[in-house]
Amino acid sequence: MRTERANDGGQTERPDLKVIVGAAIIRDGRVLACARSAPPEVAGMWEFPGGKVEPGEAETEALIRECAEELAVRVEIGDRVGRNVRMAHGRSVLKVYAARLLDGDEPQALEHEALRWLGADELDEVTWLPADAPIVAALRPLLNPHSPNSTS
Repeated sequence: MRTERANDGGQTERPDLKVIVGAAIIRDGRVLACARSAPPEVAGMWEFPGGKVEPGEAETEALIRECAEELAVRVEIGDRVGRNVRMAHGRSVLKVYAARLLDGDEPQALEHEALRWLGADELDEVTWLPADAPIVAALRPLLNPHSPNSTS
């Protein structure tokens, strides 16, 4: 018998659902976007850095690990951004968190084709991966440099 529970968005989640975490790294009113280099069908599309939460790993721990692996940076994880986004025909869910760089770390494109800092007015200049696109609207208010929620 499979049990299900409702998440904060009212959607039903299966306990075996894989969790993917993403980091909306915000600095000076801009967010870091990363261009995928592979696989070929999504190469050149943009995403928030992150990856799979491993068994026994907390979501925030996974995000800190993924940012170190993909960008060679240390981050402080903040609040959730947007809603849960279903992926892979409902077998996984994307959860994005706001984050900030620690101690002057500068991101490096270790696993991506390119990196780009985007302001609120530039978010539509790139083609986002389908899973990341719904997060963009929720992110806009955080990119106002005068917002109390903006991370510098």
